Amino acid sequence: MASSLCSRISLSAPRTAEPSNLGFFRSSDLHKLSPSIARFNRSSRKFEVQAVGSTFGNYFRVTTYGESHGGGVGCIVDGCPPRIPISEADIQADLDRRRPGQSRITTPRKETDTCKIYSGVSEGITTGTPIHISVPNTDQRGHDYSEMSIAYRPSHADATYDFKYGVRSVQGGGRSSARETIGRVAAGAIAKTILKSFSGTEVLAYVSQAHKVVVPEGMVDHHSLTLEEIEKNIARCPDPEYAEMMIAAIDAVRVRGDSVGGVVTCIARNVPRGLGSPVFDKLEAELAKACMSLPATKGFEFGSGFAGTLLAGSEHNDEFYTDEHGRIRTRTNRSGGIQGGISNGEIINMRIAFKPTSTIGRKQNTVTRDKHEIELIARGRHDPCVVPRAVPMVEAMVALVLVDQLMAQFSQCHMFPLNQDLQEPLKAPKLEPTDVTV
Repeated sequence: MASSLCSRISLSAPRTAEPSNLGFFRSSDLHKLSPSIARFNRSSRKFEVQAVGSTFGNYFRVTTYGESHGGGVGCIVDGCPPRIPISEADIQADLDRRRPGQSRITTPRKETDTCKIYSGVSEGITTGTPIHISVPNTDQRGHDYSEMSIAYRPSHADATYDFKYGVRSVQGGGRSSARETIGRVAAGAIAKTILKSFSGTEVLAYVSQAHKVVVPEGMVDHHSLTLEEIEKNIARCPDPEYAEMMIAAIDAVRVRGDSVGGVVTCIARNVPRGLGSPVFDKLEAELAKACMSLPATKGFEFGSGFAGTLLAGSEHNDEFYTDEHGRIRTRTNRSGGIQGGISNGEIINMRIAFKPTSTIGRKQNTVTRDKHEIELIARGRHDPCVVPRAVPMVEAMVALVLVDQLMAQFSQCHMFPLNQDLQEPLKAPKLEPTDVTV
């Protein structure tokens, strides 16, 4: 997936190449640019610099914008099919699950995260044109970041943004802030609506680990799991007993000004067969990139993951059988619903690891932008554990991948009549018993 479709900035080369010590672009520097980010436009006699990194998807394309303490954040969704019923209330439901200040184990920043649709929807249905969704920032405290404007927070993106751009937004982390994910979640709500309407596909995520509290494998039934079970507690863990232990673990570090990490498990049910492509664009590779693009992510597994390396092939292989409806199925699902980079119709399952929140209220050693070593106690409002709020973020990225792959599969493999012996329609098949002997 070419996940960074580029905007272009045209730079007219000045007639003279005057030296600059301010980091401005000079004509003498043009030849140093990589061909992948710059090219000469002969018609306009200008260089075009491609600014990458904020657009995701090929067919269902999402561009997010905004910074944590700017005027607001949001997204532009391009390629959405027309006549899909969508309202601000539909999007708001997922934004409310993501918003700060929802419980004592999340950041106390008070934002309603109220969304507004500015284009692409008319009288409650999509028009097929770009959809613009915006959310204002209303609870800004830029003064909390005065120390961090001159010093780098350990393990945060402060330093690397300076290394890359030579400048950064010093208030709240700018684009590296989790507020950027508002645009992803808003777009993901649309993607989930399309998937549910078209093929009955459901995307659900939950917290399966917070610090050292780990839900045992198999305790959560992925076939019957519901959103209501996930949302019953502030930890977003469907098992009540383990949820209470997670909340206690997060509370213990919260009162000390520290933080912990955890794991979000995500499943996708009723995914059509055939999504994904061989070699470079395998479905699991697209899902990995999507989930690992979220802030604070440190690991991705799908199916048996790393635990599968401990098994022999005879133990790990998913044997095929024909079910009572005459469909080819697998008896086990260690492949995680994907084989050869292509969905096989079983439940897709994956796990995403999130690190402890970088900004903590404890003294740490760091350096300033002018390279002096100092001690820093970060101020501001931050999650003691990001995983409860990361749940809708993971769901959104998985839904964005699946809807993009659904559109790709439709355009490539469903333009002409199907091979009825091997292929199924992309919509959920009508299952009726057959005379096949199982």
